[in-house]
Amino acid sequence: MARATLKGNIVEGHGELNGLTARRQIQPADDTASVREILVRVLESEHFRVIVARNGNDAAAKFMSSLPDLVSLDLNMPERDGWSAFRLTVAAQRPVPIIVITALPHQYEQSAGLGVDALMEEPLNLPVFLGAIKNLLSESKAERARRLNSCEFKTVDLKHSTGTSGNGEQA
Repeated sequence: MARATLKGNIVEGHGELNGLTARRQIQPADDTASVREILVRVLESEHFRVIVARNGNDAAAKFMSSLPDLVSLDLNMPERDGWSAFRLTVAAQRPVPIIVITALPHQYEQSAGLGVDALMEEPLNLPVFLGAIKNLLSESKAERARRLNSCEFKTVDLKHSTGTSGNGEQA
């Protein structure tokens, strides 16, 4: 299956997030305290409001109550795994971009099949992660709906993203 990239340069220019972050809420869900701490620090440094979830049940509950603008999900969490939490967010019919972050290898096919916006296999590449957030949040709801419903939809594989050219192809 082909891999996709987000439009624009997803590595350079992530400092331009400030214009996109006013009142934007990001919900990182991860059961590893050190990963949560890194994500919170980085996202807050970019002026996002952060709603932290510590496990899959917490992620699902906070998604329903907090109305985040973007969710990042770890797959291997207690009480409810990331795939189950993802399915609940989709069932809620709120078109929110979702980035899956995982230490589990070979998750691209399932991510693409379920309609995950982007997948990052650990280790985290924070500039690429922030660039993906920037690009996903810059889409309107209508643009996101068209992209997800397109027969050409592809989950963005952030592990292989080092940057893109203006036409969305890998640089």
